[in-house]
Amino acid sequence: MHQGVQTIKQLEKRKGGYYYLKLDSEIVNQFSKKRATRIICTIDDKISYRCGLNHLGDGNFYVIVAGKYLKELNKDIGDVVDYKIDEDPDQLGVEMPEVLTVLLEQDVDSKAVFDKLTDGKKRSLIYNFVRLKDVDKQIRNIIDFLAKEKQKIK
Repeated sequence: MHQGVQTIKQLEKRKGGYYYLKLDSEIVNQFSKKRATRIICTIDDKISYRCGLNHLGDGNFYVIVAGKYLKELNKDIGDVVDYKIDEDPDQLGVEMPEVLTVLLEQDVDSKAVFDKLTDGKKRSLIYNFVRLKDVDKQIRNIIDFLAKEKQKIK
């Protein structure tokens, strides 16, 4: 765990214009998976969210702070925040939805493809289908995604 106080910064527009908190490389190197670590960021003891580390380009790293969180905290660029960074015990970094768990338990081929995906691809799959309300559409989305990934693996 690491905690500290710093000001909210913003990347240049050409680099995405994201709001962020900077993490020095010495901090990141203490994590078990170094820069590949998924983390939980807590700001002002009010907002906690799961995220990943991004390169600043100078050897240091940053975590993105979504605009919606700044609004909730009533903060802006240059404002000071207390923050805490913990390693996420779940390196996938997202909750595994029940519909995906059940599908993978029932379909051995889909599970084999899913298990070969990187954590980032697994997160992409989950983010793509959880926004759908219809369970049948979620299942179709999962099956289509895994079928495309299976073709890439061959």
